[in-house]
Amino acid sequence: MAVELSGLSKAYGDHLAVNKLDLTIPKGEIFGLLGPNGAGKTTTILMMLGLTEPTSGVVRVLGLDPARNALEIKRRVGYMPDDLGFYEDRSGLDNLIYTARLNGLSGEAARESAKRLLERVGLSAAGGKKVGAYSRGMRQRLGLADVLIKRPEMIILDEPTLGIDPKGVSELLELITRLSKEEGITVLLSSHHLQQVQQICDRVGLFVSGRLVACGGLEELSKSLEEQHAVIVEVEVDGWTEELRRELEALEGVASIRHVAEHPNGRQTAAEVACSSDLTAKIAGAVVAKGAGLLGIRRRSYSLDDVYRRYFEGGDTYGH
Repeated sequence: MAVELSGLSKAYGDHLAVNKLDLTIPKGEIFGLLGPNGAGKTTTILMMLGLTEPTSGVVRVLGLDPARNALEIKRRVGYMPDDLGFYEDRSGLDNLIYTARLNGLSGEAARESAKRLLERVGLSAAGGKKVGAYSRGMRQRLGLADVLIKRPEMIILDEPTLGIDPKGVSELLELITRLSKEEGITVLLSSHHLQQVQQICDRVGLFVSGRLVACGGLEELSKSLEEQHAVIVEVEVDGWTEELRRELEALEGVASIRHVAEHPNGRQTAAEVACSSDLTAKIAGAVVAKGAGLLGIRRRSYSLDDVYRRYFEGGDTYGH
């Protein structure tokens, strides 16, 4: 395992920033730690790197204890905070060479490694420019090269897309994915942007108020919502009547009919039927039996927004 956290907690006075966190991340996985600002994501990362001590619990990163092997972890793990500092009056190439030298590479090897990584992250043409002239997206690309220059087994990226335009975000996420797969690097990506995390991560851990409330891929998270909430069948009907409503409400397993939207012509109607199980076929049969036109019917799938609202906003995943 790349990461093993067991019962991990961190308290600042009476405030529990991280509360009994259990988490494992296999080697080679891209894992997204997702949660709103202040959820405890950065505190967790700092404990993994040995930069702050846990109040209780066990931390193992690449099999090492950060409290005892902090230097070894720093050697094998690359960390990119949300705002990585560079020497603004020096070029991107100079900054990378400096980092490479700090990590024990000789002068020529450091230069060659820096040039190779500038090419990998798409900054070859800008390598000679001063970092002070770089855009936010260019700085993040340079930051990625900076953490990769020591050839880490794992990289931790804390809000790497913050302040980058949509095109830059897409390019950076694609770059992270490609580098992880090609180099076999484990990636821990911390963010509060659900769609960005889901775009590249193999699994997602939902972090709220210091606790990991759910963990898995979107399909697993969606299934967990279905277990907690009613199945929603969305039906479009030509010729909706109150009699049809009563017929549907009388079906065994139908809890309620909500959010009925009528088409301007007064005949076409869309409705959401909340059921205890998937009653798509029975609902379709009831509509046809009442002589109404069945224009469309489907079981609703939970979306990224549903997952977000359920875990981060405490909202109803199917109510409006």
